[in-house]
Amino acid sequence: MSLLGYVVLAFVFLELSNVAALYFAPQTRRANAMGVFEAYEGAKAHPGLHRLVRYLTFWVAGTKLIFLGLLLVIVFLGGPLLLQVSVGVLILTIGTYFWRLHPLIREMDAAGELAPQGYSKTLGKMILGFELVFTAALLWGVFAAP
Repeated sequence: MSLLGYVVLAFVFLELSNVAALYFAPQTRRANAMGVFEAYEGAKAHPGLHRLVRYLTFWVAGTKLIFLGLLLVIVFLGGPLLLQVSVGVLILTIGTYFWRLHPLIREMDAAGELAPQGYSKTLGKMILGFELVFTAALLWGVFAAP
């Protein structure tokens, strides 16, 4: 397996921990689950809102599970070109976090709606790290690998 394949498998493993947290322990503050949002607990006081939040949480987990399954199929059954193109698409789509989600979570962080304080910076750095690792592995796979 190529370096790019191993990088994608590491990403799948990390994201599977997020899927497990969202499905089985959404209130946790680990694995990028819902517990970091102060409003998550507050939503429980409003049954309709809490059901909506739970639905959206499980929807995100299910969507992640679908794309992780597709990544596994690409890693194990696709060729090198498909893997390279898929990682390029991952770089572009993960990068959309900085367009809509990051400004929103920074706003929540500034308003004291996240615990721990500063979580938006941590999450932004983690996602930027994914972007950099994927980009480096893709460039290695395209230009340096035999």
